[in-house]
Amino acid sequence: MSKLVLWLACAALLALGAAPARAQEAQPIPKNSWSFSGPFGTFDRAAAQRGFQVYEEVCSHCHSMNLLHYGDLVGIGYTEEEVKAIAASKQVTDGPNDQGEMYQRPGRPSDAFVPPFPNEKAARAALNGALPPDLSLIIKARADSSPIKGLSGGADYVDALLQGFKEPPAGFKMSANMNYNIYFPGNQIAMPQPLAGDDVKYADGTKATLPQEAHDVATFLTWASEPTMEERKFTGAKVLIFLLVMTGILYAAKRQIWADVH
Repeated sequence: MSKLVLWLACAALLALGAAPARAQEAQPIPKNSWSFSGPFGTFDRAAAQRGFQVYEEVCSHCHSMNLLHYGDLVGIGYTEEEVKAIAASKQVTDGPNDQGEMYQRPGRPSDAFVPPFPNEKAARAALNGALPPDLSLIIKARADSSPIKGLSGGADYVDALLQGFKEPPAGFKMSANMNYNIYFPGNQIAMPQPLAGDDVKYADGTKATLPQEAHDVATFLTWASEPTMEERKFTGAKVLIFLLVMTGILYAAKRQIWADVH
Protein backbone atom coordinates (compact mmCIF):
# COMPACT_ATOMS: atom_id res chain seq x y z
CA MET A 1 0.00 0.00 0.00
CA SER A 2 2.86 2.39 0.86
CA LYS A 3 4.36 1.87 -2.62
CA LEU A 4 1.00 2.70 -4.20
CA VAL A 5 0.70 5.90 -2.15
CA LEU A 6 4.26 6.89 -3.11
CA TRP A 7 3.55 6.23 -6.79
CA LEU A 8 0.38 8.32 -6.70
CA ALA A 9 2.21 11.16 -4.97
CA CYS A 10 4.97 11.13 -7.62
CA ALA A 11 2.38 11.10 -10.41
CA ALA A 12 0.61 14.09 -8.88
CA LEU A 13 3.87 16.04 -8.61
CA LEU A 14 4.73 15.24 -12.23
CA ALA A 15 1.29 16.40 -13.37
CA LEU A 16 1.66 19.66 -11.47
CA GLY A 17 5.09 20.18 -12.96
CA ALA A 18 3.85 19.52 -16.50
CA ALA A 19 0.84 21.84 -16.25
CA PRO A 20 2.76 25.11 -16.84
CA ALA A 21 4.45 23.64 -19.92
CA ARG A 22 1.09 22.60 -21.36
CA ALA A 23 -0.34 26.02 -20.58
CA GLN A 24 2.50 27.69 -22.47
CA GLU A 25 1.80 25.56 -25.54
CA ALA A 26 -1.93 26.30 -25.55
CA GLN A 27 -1.97 30.04 -26.08
CA PRO A 28 -5.34 30.88 -27.69
CA ILE A 29 -5.27 32.89 -30.92
CA PRO A 30 -6.74 36.36 -30.24
CA LYS A 31 -9.70 37.35 -32.38
CA ASN A 32 -9.42 40.57 -34.38
CA SER A 33 -11.86 42.84 -36.15
CA TRP A 34 -11.40 42.54 -39.92
CA SER A 35 -13.07 44.62 -42.60
CA PHE A 36 -13.61 41.49 -44.71
CA SER A 37 -15.43 39.52 -41.99
CA GLY A 38 -19.10 38.71 -42.32
CA PRO A 39 -21.35 38.20 -45.34
CA PHE A 40 -21.00 41.80 -46.50
CA GLY A 41 -17.36 42.43 -45.55
CA THR A 42 -14.94 44.06 -48.00
CA PHE A 43 -11.19 44.50 -48.11
CA ASP A 44 -9.70 47.64 -46.60
CA ARG A 45 -7.69 48.83 -49.63
CA ALA A 46 -5.48 51.17 -47.60
CA ALA A 47 -4.58 48.35 -45.17
CA ALA A 48 -3.97 45.93 -48.05
CA GLN A 49 -1.62 48.39 -49.75
CA ARG A 50 0.27 48.93 -46.50
CA GLY A 51 0.42 45.14 -46.13
CA PHE A 52 1.87 44.81 -49.61
CA GLN A 53 4.52 47.36 -48.62
CA VAL A 54 5.41 45.25 -45.57
CA TYR A 55 5.59 42.14 -47.73
CA GLU A 56 7.66 43.90 -50.37
CA GLU A 57 10.18 45.46 -47.99
CA VAL A 58 10.43 42.69 -45.38
CA CYS A 59 8.73 39.36 -46.14
CA SER A 60 9.72 39.06 -49.81
CA HIS A 61 13.38 38.59 -48.88
CA CYS A 62 12.51 35.03 -47.79
CA HIS A 63 8.94 34.24 -48.88
CA SER A 64 7.67 33.85 -52.43
CA MET A 65 4.13 34.49 -53.71
CA ASN A 66 4.24 32.43 -56.90
CA LEU A 67 0.51 32.55 -57.63
CA LEU A 68 0.33 36.34 -57.72
CA HIS A 69 1.11 38.59 -60.70
CA TYR A 70 1.98 42.27 -60.47
CA GLY A 71 -1.08 43.12 -62.54
CA ASP A 72 -3.26 41.62 -59.80
CA LEU A 73 -2.36 44.58 -57.56
CA VAL A 74 -5.04 46.70 -59.23
CA GLY A 75 -7.37 44.65 -57.04
CA ILE A 76 -6.18 46.49 -53.92
CA GLY A 77 -6.46 49.94 -55.46
CA TYR A 78 -3.22 50.54 -57.33
CA THR A 79 -3.57 52.26 -60.68
CA GLU A 80 -2.26 50.66 -63.86
CA GLU A 81 0.61 53.16 -63.96
CA GLU A 82 1.55 52.36 -60.37
CA VAL A 83 1.45 48.64 -61.15
CA LYS A 84 3.71 49.16 -64.17
CA ALA A 85 6.19 51.07 -61.98
CA ILE A 86 6.15 48.34 -59.30
CA ALA A 87 6.72 45.62 -61.90
CA ALA A 88 9.45 47.59 -63.70
CA SER A 89 11.42 47.88 -60.45
CA LYS A 90 11.99 44.09 -60.61
CA GLN A 91 14.42 42.13 -62.75
CA VAL A 92 12.82 39.11 -64.41
CA THR A 93 14.65 36.20 -66.04
CA ASP A 94 13.43 35.72 -69.62
CA GLY A 95 14.54 34.00 -72.77
CA PRO A 96 16.18 32.31 -74.40
CA ASN A 97 17.22 35.01 -76.84
CA ASP A 98 18.46 34.47 -80.39
CA GLN A 99 21.77 33.23 -78.99
CA GLY A 100 20.01 30.67 -76.82
CA GLU A 101 20.81 32.51 -73.59
CA MET A 102 18.56 33.59 -70.72
CA TYR A 103 18.64 37.27 -69.90
CA GLN A 104 17.31 39.79 -67.37
CA ARG A 105 14.70 42.43 -68.18
CA PRO A 106 12.47 44.84 -66.23
CA GLY A 107 9.27 43.26 -65.00
CA ARG A 108 5.85 43.71 -66.57
CA PRO A 109 2.36 43.61 -65.01
CA SER A 110 1.85 40.17 -66.59
CA ASP A 111 4.85 38.72 -64.72
CA ALA A 112 4.47 36.63 -61.57
CA PHE A 113 6.01 37.99 -58.37
CA VAL A 114 9.77 37.48 -58.52
CA PRO A 115 10.78 34.85 -55.91
CA PRO A 116 13.63 35.56 -53.49
CA PHE A 117 15.47 32.34 -54.41
CA PRO A 118 15.82 30.54 -57.77
CA ASN A 119 14.94 27.14 -56.27
CA GLU A 120 14.30 25.21 -53.05
CA LYS A 121 17.92 24.14 -52.55
CA ALA A 122 19.14 27.74 -52.81
CA ALA A 123 16.57 28.78 -50.19
CA ARG A 124 17.60 26.04 -47.77
CA ALA A 125 21.28 26.78 -48.27
CA ALA A 126 20.73 30.45 -47.41
CA LEU A 127 18.44 29.81 -44.42
CA ASN A 128 20.12 27.07 -42.37
CA GLY A 129 18.08 24.32 -44.02
CA ALA A 130 14.69 25.97 -43.47
CA LEU A 131 12.28 26.40 -46.38
CA PRO A 132 9.98 29.44 -46.03
CA PRO A 133 6.48 28.61 -47.28
CA ASP A 134 5.01 30.37 -50.29
CA LEU A 135 2.55 32.97 -48.99
CA SER A 136 0.08 32.99 -51.90
CA LEU A 137 -2.48 30.83 -50.04
CA ILE A 138 -1.08 30.97 -46.50
CA ILE A 139 -4.30 32.42 -45.03
CA LYS A 140 -6.40 29.57 -46.41
CA ALA A 141 -3.81 27.04 -45.27
CA ARG A 142 -3.79 28.41 -41.72
CA ALA A 143 -7.59 28.78 -41.68
CA ASP A 144 -7.87 24.99 -41.92
CA SER A 145 -5.70 24.50 -38.81
CA SER A 146 -7.08 27.44 -36.83
CA PRO A 147 -9.78 26.92 -34.16
CA ILE A 148 -11.43 29.98 -35.75
CA LYS A 149 -12.53 28.76 -39.18
CA GLY A 150 -12.58 30.75 -42.39
CA LEU A 151 -10.44 33.58 -43.73
CA SER A 152 -10.76 35.51 -40.47
CA GLY A 153 -9.29 32.55 -38.58
CA GLY A 154 -6.32 32.36 -40.93
CA ALA A 155 -5.76 36.11 -40.68
CA ASP A 156 -6.00 35.95 -36.88
CA TYR A 157 -3.38 33.19 -36.84
CA VAL A 158 -0.90 35.08 -39.05
CA ASP A 159 -1.49 38.32 -37.12
CA ALA A 160 -0.87 36.57 -33.78
CA LEU A 161 2.15 34.61 -35.03
CA LEU A 162 3.91 37.79 -36.18
CA GLN A 163 3.43 39.29 -32.71
CA GLY A 164 4.12 36.10 -30.74
CA PHE A 165 7.93 36.10 -30.65
CA LYS A 166 9.15 36.18 -27.04
CA GLU A 167 12.11 35.15 -24.94
CA PRO A 168 11.70 31.47 -23.95
CA PRO A 169 10.72 30.89 -20.31
CA ALA A 170 13.30 29.66 -17.84
CA GLY A 171 14.03 25.98 -18.27
CA PHE A 172 12.56 25.76 -21.77
CA LYS A 173 14.99 23.83 -23.99
CA MET A 174 15.35 25.41 -27.42
CA SER A 175 16.59 23.46 -30.43
CA ALA A 176 19.38 24.85 -32.60
CA ASN A 177 18.42 27.64 -35.02
CA MET A 178 14.89 27.83 -33.60
CA ASN A 179 12.96 30.78 -32.17
CA TYR A 180 10.37 30.91 -29.41
CA ASN A 181 6.81 31.88 -30.36
CA ILE A 182 3.87 31.61 -27.98
CA TYR A 183 1.34 30.91 -30.74
CA PHE A 184 3.28 28.37 -32.83
CA PRO A 185 2.57 24.68 -32.06
CA GLY A 186 5.39 23.46 -29.85
CA ASN A 187 6.54 27.08 -29.38
CA GLN A 188 9.58 26.61 -31.64
CA ILE A 189 9.69 28.06 -35.14
CA ALA A 190 12.56 28.28 -37.63
CA MET A 191 11.58 31.78 -38.78
CA PRO A 192 13.31 34.53 -36.81
CA GLN A 193 11.19 37.48 -35.73
CA PRO A 194 10.45 39.32 -39.01
CA LEU A 195 8.69 42.40 -37.62
CA ALA A 196 9.46 44.53 -34.61
CA GLY A 197 7.70 47.81 -35.42
CA ASP A 198 9.04 50.68 -37.51
CA ASP A 199 10.24 48.15 -40.09
CA VAL A 200 8.79 50.26 -42.92
CA LYS A 201 7.88 53.88 -43.46
CA TYR A 202 4.31 53.75 -44.65
CA ALA A 203 3.61 55.75 -47.78
CA ASP A 204 0.32 57.06 -46.32
CA GLY A 205 1.94 58.25 -43.09
CA THR A 206 0.40 55.61 -40.81
CA LYS A 207 2.57 54.84 -37.77
CA ALA A 208 4.24 51.48 -38.36
CA THR A 209 3.81 49.82 -34.97
CA LEU A 210 4.17 46.04 -34.70
CA PRO A 211 0.39 45.45 -34.31
CA GLN A 212 -0.29 47.75 -37.29
CA GLU A 213 2.25 45.99 -39.52
CA ALA A 214 0.98 42.53 -38.53
CA HIS A 215 -2.65 43.55 -39.15
CA ASP A 216 -1.85 45.12 -42.51
CA VAL A 217 0.21 42.24 -43.89
CA ALA A 218 -2.45 39.76 -42.72
CA THR A 219 -5.03 41.84 -44.65
CA PHE A 220 -2.88 41.78 -47.79
CA LEU A 221 -2.28 38.02 -47.51
CA THR A 222 -6.01 37.43 -47.03
CA TRP A 223 -6.74 39.31 -50.22
CA ALA A 224 -4.01 37.31 -52.00
CA SER A 225 -5.59 34.06 -50.80
CA GLU A 226 -9.04 35.01 -52.10
CA PRO A 227 -8.98 38.07 -54.38
CA THR A 228 -12.51 37.31 -55.67
CA MET A 229 -14.08 37.27 -52.20
CA GLU A 230 -15.97 40.53 -52.64
CA GLU A 231 -17.38 39.44 -56.02
CA ARG A 232 -18.45 36.13 -54.48
CA LYS A 233 -20.22 37.87 -51.60
CA PHE A 234 -21.89 40.33 -53.96
CA THR A 235 -23.13 37.49 -56.15
CA GLY A 236 -24.44 35.66 -53.09
CA ALA A 237 -26.31 38.77 -51.94
CA LYS A 238 -27.93 39.14 -55.39
CA VAL A 239 -28.99 35.48 -55.34
CA LEU A 240 -30.58 35.88 -51.90
CA ILE A 241 -32.45 38.99 -52.99
CA PHE A 242 -33.66 37.18 -56.12
CA LEU A 243 -34.89 34.25 -54.04
CA LEU A 244 -36.74 36.54 -51.63
CA VAL A 245 -38.44 38.38 -54.51
CA MET A 246 -39.37 35.11 -56.23
CA THR A 247 -40.74 33.75 -52.96
CA GLY A 248 -43.02 36.79 -52.70
CA ILE A 249 -44.15 36.50 -56.33
CA LEU A 250 -44.87 32.77 -56.03
CA TYR A 251 -46.75 33.26 -52.79
CA ALA A 252 -48.88 36.02 -54.36
CA ALA A 253 -49.52 33.79 -57.39
CA LYS A 254 -50.55 30.92 -55.16
CA ARG A 255 -53.01 33.17 -53.29
CA GLN A 256 -54.49 34.38 -56.59
CA ILE A 257 -54.84 30.93 -58.17
CA TRP A 258 -56.36 29.22 -55.15
CA ALA A 259 -58.43 32.16 -53.91
CA ASP A 260 -61.78 30.52 -54.86
CA VAL A 261 -60.95 27.09 -53.47
CA HIS A 262 -62.38 26.41 -50.02
